[in-house]
Amino acid sequence: MREDIPQTLLGLLRCHSPSGHESAAVQWLVQHMQTLGMSAHVDAAGNAIGTIGAGARHLLLLGHIDTVPGEIAVRVEGDLLYGRGAVDAKGALAAFVDAAAAGAAPELTITVIGAVGEEAASPGALHLRTNFARPDFLLVGEPSGWERITLGYKGSAWFDLTVRRAITHSAGEAASAPEQAAAAWQRLLQWAGEFNQGRERTFDQVTPLLRSMHSENDGLEESAQLQICLRLPEGLHTAVADDVVRMLSGAEVTVAASGAALPAYRAGKNTALVRAALAAIRTAGGQPQFVLKTGTSDLNILGPLWNCPAAAYGPGDSALDHTPHEHLSLREYAHSVAVLRGLIQGLATPSSYSL
Repeated sequence: MREDIPQTLLGLLRCHSPSGHESAAVQWLVQHMQTLGMSAHVDAAGNAIGTIGAGARHLLLLGHIDTVPGEIAVRVEGDLLYGRGAVDAKGALAAFVDAAAAGAAPELTITVIGAVGEEAASPGALHLRTNFARPDFLLVGEPSGWERITLGYKGSAWFDLTVRRAITHSAGEAASAPEQAAAAWQRLLQWAGEFNQGRERTFDQVTPLLRSMHSENDGLEESAQLQICLRLPEGLHTAVADDVVRMLSGAEVTVAASGAALPAYRAGKNTALVRAALAAIRTAGGQPQFVLKTGTSDLNILGPLWNCPAAAYGPGDSALDHTPHEHLSLREYAHSVAVLRGLIQGLATPSSYSL
């Protein structure tokens, strides 16, 4: 492996860490942050936490250390570094660490967290919700491209739909379990289509996603299961989950919400955090842009609770998330570290005191 590869990024990619199996990566990151001069430990949820500085204002750089399943051989091809999590989102987490450790910011205390389980049920962020003091600024590490700042994410609601029925002859008129499950899915698509009338932007629409399906029979009873996700637009209350359960349920169809629904979240543009990010991108030679994401992140969990200046930022093309060819440009990574260093310096100056 080439010697010019950033060691934080390379080390994280070499630690395969799908959700639920992050401990080796967490231990590596804690030790690495300590070698970089940061105070670091593992919290009760298994998150890696590193801190540097002792300023009066607190900047939290919240990344996630878990990935989706599927190991990708870590390799370099020209400017591109391949590996699971290169984009989503070890690239952002590594950039947070490298930027925080690069130089002192006397007015700031900087905490970098590699949270566990973001690709699952976010146990790491949920732990922080009740066990971490509100910071003055929150920047979440997710791929946006080094010139873009993410201000918002759609919400989400998950459902498990199950059809169970006694087997009847295939020549009969009764709908089979798979047919009933398919019909329920079509009802959901119709409902979403009606809701989305006149809503042009994807961020403003309800988006149903069929994440898995399965059917089986034992000769006496047959069943069909669907796992469904609804991406929720801003302004649609999470109580919509109850409406979906009622709409899809039937005599042989049961629908259960899986976990608590998360509302959409949109951060403000005119905050000290965003102003510092815009200035840092321009200083690095970029043309800053804002983006709203159609997925969901830990920003949905902590942004509304802490109600502090917040955004998401990180290197990488999110179209490569979860794909078998996930990779990150090393030039883009270097740009993002420079932007983050500029952001930190911007927040450390008295002119940014107005939040």
